[in-house]
Amino acid sequence: MGDPVKSDAKTNGFHKATNGHHQQQQEELKIAIIGQSNFAAEVLELLLERDHLIVGVFTIADKAAREDVLATVARQHGIPVFKFSAWRRKGVPIPEVLEQYRSVGANLNVLPFCSQFIPMEVIDGTAYGSICYHPSILPLHRGASAISWTLIEGDERAGFSIFWADDGLDTGPILLQKQCPVYGDDTLDTLYKRFLYPEGVTAMAEAVDMIAAGTAPKIPQTEIGASYDPALFREENQYLNLNQPAVRIFNFIRGLDSVPGALAVVQMEDGEQVPVRLYGASLSARRSMVNGKPIQFKGSTGSAFVTREGIFITGTDGSLVRVRRIKRGNRVIPAGEWFEQMGTTKATPLVLTEKEQEQDTLLRSIWKSILKVEIGPETDFFACGAGSMDVVRLVEEVKDTLEVPIDNETLFMAPMYGEFLQDVIQRLRSGSNGDRGTNIPLDFKHVVLKANRRQIAVPTQLFINGRFVDAEGAKTIPIVNPTNEQVICDVANASKADVDDAVQAADEAFRGVWTSISARERGQLMYRLAELMEQHREELATIESIDSGAVYTLALKTHVGMSIDAWRYYAGWADKIEGSTIPVSPARPNRVLTFTKKEPIGVCALITPWNYPLMMLSWKMAACIAAGNTVVIKPAQVCPLTALKFAELTVRAGFPPGVINVVTGTGSLAGQALADHPVVRKLGFTGSTPIGKRIMASCAESNIKKCSMELGGKSPLVIFADCDLEKAVRLGMSSVFFNKGENCIAAGRLFVEDRIHDEFVRKVIRGIKTMKIGDPLDRATAHGPQNHRAHLEKLQEYCAIGVKEGAKLLYGGKRVAKMEGLFFEPTVFTDVEDHMYIAREESFGPIMVISKFHASDFDALVARANSTEYGLASGVFTQDIAKALRFAERVEAGTVFVNTYNKTDVAAPFGGFKQSGFGKDLGKEALNEYLKTKCVTVEY
Repeated sequence: MGDPVKSDAKTNGFHKATNGHHQQQQEELKIAIIGQSNFAAEVLELLLERDHLIVGVFTIADKAAREDVLATVARQHGIPVFKFSAWRRKGVPIPEVLEQYRSVGANLNVLPFCSQFIPMEVIDGTAYGSICYHPSILPLHRGASAISWTLIEGDERAGFSIFWADDGLDTGPILLQKQCPVYGDDTLDTLYKRFLYPEGVTAMAEAVDMIAAGTAPKIPQTEIGASYDPALFREENQYLNLNQPAVRIFNFIRGLDSVPGALAVVQMEDGEQVPVRLYGASLSARRSMVNGKPIQFKGSTGSAFVTREGIFITGTDGSLVRVRRIKRGNRVIPAGEWFEQMGTTKATPLVLTEKEQEQDTLLRSIWKSILKVEIGPETDFFACGAGSMDVVRLVEEVKDTLEVPIDNETLFMAPMYGEFLQDVIQRLRSGSNGDRGTNIPLDFKHVVLKANRRQIAVPTQLFINGRFVDAEGAKTIPIVNPTNEQVICDVANASKADVDDAVQAADEAFRGVWTSISARERGQLMYRLAELMEQHREELATIESIDSGAVYTLALKTHVGMSIDAWRYYAGWADKIEGSTIPVSPARPNRVLTFTKKEPIGVCALITPWNYPLMMLSWKMAACIAAGNTVVIKPAQVCPLTALKFAELTVRAGFPPGVINVVTGTGSLAGQALADHPVVRKLGFTGSTPIGKRIMASCAESNIKKCSMELGGKSPLVIFADCDLEKAVRLGMSSVFFNKGENCIAAGRLFVEDRIHDEFVRKVIRGIKTMKIGDPLDRATAHGPQNHRAHLEKLQEYCAIGVKEGAKLLYGGKRVAKMEGLFFEPTVFTDVEDHMYIAREESFGPIMVISKFHASDFDALVARANSTEYGLASGVFTQDIAKALRFAERVEAGTVFVNTYNKTDVAAPFGGFKQSGFGKDLGKEALNEYLKTKCVTVEY
């Protein structure tokens, strides 16, 4: 829009400037529109809407068989169209061009945007002259690059002028002008789209209306403050001077953003000089760089650094400019990935399936229909002359034809056809229509698990910023199969620096791409992930069995099944998180509106245990993501494989890089680094009470993180004599032995009424003897191995203490004989007194601890049930509903089961009291753990 009107002769007497208005017209306006572009086309359509007569449209010649949009729109309205490659030859008007122009009989020329030299015979050849649009407040910034120079010079106001053309360069009398403020985040693109384009179209029509009414002024331009700026379409004028204050560097970059881009040259260490273009500049509040890698720009006397956030350039005043994107050749990349991208070779082309080859053909046809050229891998969309409307058309046609989620940025980041095709195919492969993601080549280190008649590839690296990467120093830790104690594989062992990389990636995603995705789109991503988990549920259950010892059938139903349920449940909540309006008392006569907003916290850290690896991840992360946060999760050191497979599925589901990150390793290093990190604002933890205390202390000392804790339990289960005994036995066994006893809400102590105690115990032991202990992948197995050796040894120690203190060991209490692997016998203790260690402390294993009670003293029974520092869950079996409800009212536990046990659901809140922690997983309440409430008050 910045080209000036170019004329080559003196204005005639009719167009001499006056301070008055144009004389009253004597005849109907007959308008010739001269120029090109969407801007001109919209001016044409608006003039037609206002019933003005357009007698001809004069535009540029076709380029590569593509006509300008102005010609297309004019033809649709039946207006004569003339296409000229030039109006003059050797400075002299071309007679046949003048003849065709004069043939339409125009009495007013309207030039919304024109890049050609128009002869004065045309400019002054009509009764009412010629009016032109110029995107600056004349006489400031005359010339072809007015919008850019408005920003480069740091003007506080921008605007446009509509003026009467004369023989000068943007010097004619002013008809009208309009202005707008320049905001700190404006670029050439935003200023044009926000004001100069839409208001300019309207103003051109307004100017024509004024001419038709005889009220159009002709106000002479002053030469005071006039400026004529160099044309920035010349490459030599696009180079950035880096030796100036930061604000000047910032203004120059944004003045050329996004076309053509500020030019600079990177001086590589090997002497190579790499021309680049810089985009997405902002003034940084930082005054120093920590962990930035130096980058050298040619001719710069100041320093520059690359960090994950971008490239930071130091101005001569010591202030910093942040650059978000950088273009080398035809490819635009995140500036923070400069060294990574420079160090990588060109991506290997995808091997397309038969269906994808058909999609390639469709995509090529769309490109060809827009560009009117043959399409090859190196075809550059913008180098072929495509404009902004072509971008919109391409994006919409590709979305409609291939049903793939892309936007304008997709094309901007991959303007060459080959790269664009790869991007689209990768997005299609990660889509929800079928398991197309299985064709993505494995580009990460992995182990292949051969089990359950499957070969399952599982990543073994850290997952940071959408990619699998080695830990610092390529450090690893072994992962052991508890069924046979053999090493499955080695996985990355994250360092403090690795954790910092993950947190920074999450922070960048939270402040960037994740905020641009709507709540409903966020929910759709979560639904897509749940669908992929459903498609891979057998694989996930198999990994869970091998990695953690979970019985396959249980893993399939609970570990994986409830994980999928959680993602689906919270996907539905994503676009239903809302605040409220609050009636307050204003100071009269003013009125006040007060409302609350529920906002995401930011970067959240999750530390999950080893008993339900995937389910604990999903319970916490699904709510966290639904609320709009980004996350770094550290799964349990001993069984991280389902978390890593899950990370792979998030890529296929289309989650942006940095939203979900997985760091494997030790709790003392990686977990502690998350608890200490100043950028993490929320930490969700499930684990033991002693570790929970340490984490809470770190959260407080680092930056007072919000935290939620699901800690140890010693859940009481009370069984009255009036219960359904068979059901009580069956569910009582499940309350202890479910998932090998590695269950946070396991019934840690059973209180059985003395009248049925002995019969209850006999039935339990009879039931234990029918349980099959063995390979968790065997569909008949009911009891698998304990998760890891250290835990097995603690169970042996726990039983030894129970025997020593006088509890009666009726069954089990030891490792299964003559069986490899970490198998522990289901165990039953009776005659357990309140003072004993096993009556007070959690075993977290398949150990049933039974105490008798007499029904005559209900208050004493409740007191015994509550005589523990834990309060996670509880249960009661009785046919007396009043008794059950009295117990539920008085027991100090976050969950109470009546005539059932282990009956959790993703819609029901879950969490404990006392030293079992605070905060909730699951249900609507869990969302509040990952949200903050902001109160807004407006006086009016």
